Amino acid sequence: MNVLSGIDIRQVTFADQAYLWLLAAPALLLVLWVLRLAIRRSDTQRLGRGRTFPVPQRLGMSGDLPFWLCLVLATASIILAVSRPSVPGSEVRQNGLDLVVLQDGSASMHVADLAGGDRWQRSMRFLRVLAESMSWQRDRVALAVFARVAAPQVRLTKDPNTLLFFLEHLGKGSPFPLTDDGTWDTNLEQGIHWGLRLIERDQDMHGPSKNAKLFVAVTDGEVWSGVVANELKVAVERKFPIFVVGVGSLGGGLMPAFVDESGKEVVLRSKLEREGLQQIASVGGGKYFELDRDPDRDIANEIIETGKRLAPTVELTSQPRELYWYFLCLAAILGAVGLCFLQDRADLVIQLIGASVVAAVALITFG
Repeated sequence: MNVLSGIDIRQVTFADQAYLWLLAAPALLLVLWVLRLAIRRSDTQRLGRGRTFPVPQRLGMSGDLPFWLCLVLATASIILAVSRPSVPGSEVRQNGLDLVVLQDGSASMHVADLAGGDRWQRSMRFLRVLAESMSWQRDRVALAVFARVAAPQVRLTKDPNTLLFFLEHLGKGSPFPLTDDGTWDTNLEQGIHWGLRLIERDQDMHGPSKNAKLFVAVTDGEVWSGVVANELKVAVERKFPIFVVGVGSLGGGLMPAFVDESGKEVVLRSKLEREGLQQIASVGGGKYFELDRDPDRDIANEIIETGKRLAPTVELTSQPRELYWYFLCLAAILGAVGLCFLQDRADLVIQLIGASVVAAVALITFG
């Protein structure tokens, strides 16, 4: 394989092949140059034999012919540049990440046992960091809020502004009202089920995605149950790992008061269910994190980097690589070298003017 600077010259193609016939002119000039060099060498040898000099004199065998050779080659190089040469190129592309965020919106998220607000507000700050840590070049994010049921907020999107808008809109509190009985339950199974349905719906609309699939559940607790295990099994079989981010404290705090069936006001205490969340992350093929135990940025980066490693490693995309700048640079170098062989100042000025005109035409053509 003939390779020059990583380029396989056998694969070079020309977009404007109509200009290639102009190469006949420098080819003819090259033949004439060889004849002129042979004639000069013959004349020089005959002159050396027929004349006697008092001091040994060395006659040049080529004179200013090297200049004309450089000029002919530079002309051929410019013609090749105008013909727009290119070779197939390979671009290494890293596939993106389809990240589905399952945000707990149950009543226990109103507990203010963390610095800077309640658990819901703390979760929103973490999700903003997660959004800022993503590249968004090929990444997509979806968001759902769950309590007893799941409510989709953002379907898979590659627009960060869409996600940030909803985070800003939901920043003060969960969309589930405390007056709704369903708000008082935490049903992660429904959140996972919605996430699986969302990915299926996206595939139906846009076709299969090569992005890695990843679930991130931000919650304060879920008691381990067979129902959750069933949804986790489906996710693991489809290679959708579930990462769990715990929010809350082991000491817990008081939940908002509610009135039971007897009309009595009841106040419950909620604490972080660390053991159950760790088991969910383990069975789900992911990892467990905990807010305020590790920096938000570190948690976000580890989740994203793990997801990237799950994606297909690379994707080769064939794109043409333009080569005309190589030939233009070669023509400029040949022209500069040829000027070194000029002995007549007038010829030098003419050649500089000609080079300036050629440079201007090249800039207009390729600019």
